Amino acid sequence: MADSTAASTADSHGGHSHGGHPADPSKRDMLELLAGAGAAIFGAAIVWPLVSSMNPAKDVLALSSVEVDLTPIQLGQGIVVSWQGKPIFVRHRTPEEIKSAEDVKPSDMPDPQADKVRVKTGHDQWLVLVGICTHLGCIPLGNKPADVRGEFGGYFCPCHGSQYDTSGRIRKGPAPANLAVPPYAFESDSKIKIG
Repeated sequence: MADSTAASTADSHGGHSHGGHPADPSKRDMLELLAGAGAAIFGAAIVWPLVSSMNPAKDVLALSSVEVDLTPIQLGQGIVVSWQGKPIFVRHRTPEEIKSAEDVKPSDMPDPQADKVRVKTGHDQWLVLVGICTHLGCIPLGNKPADVRGEFGGYFCPCHGSQYDTSGRIRKGPAPANLAVPPYAFESDSKIKIG
């Protein structure tokens, strides 16, 4: 008889006899939500410094781009700057060099590419190239006026005889591809940013 009295008392309290108060499902859900949110914030607080430490250092980011003042580069001359450890050729092309580059049919080249896609619109007098031969990674000649420029007036790699035209496109020799064009943009008519 005592057992049936205890069971009826438990039933009258919603099936729970914890201190005489029924369990509130909304409080339990709220506690679970708060515990989950706290765990997520704690996890983020631990992971964030780890992820942040994987970002490049400020000195590395500084090397990821370089600004070049074009003002001192005379017509027909070129300079070499360093970007991400690579030589970058910046050449101020003459009208004759531009015409020579534009007059060639891309279909006549080993690596067909029109001159207009290798220069920026409105700034076709400026040629910006990664100065590494696409054959074996040598540095071609052609930036200095006294340099040997090959049959096509552009760049000449003396190591194995690859010859590039005034747009940096391979025209003769063992190199399989044109000199690469790095990512760059004009910040003004006299300044570019590479990278």
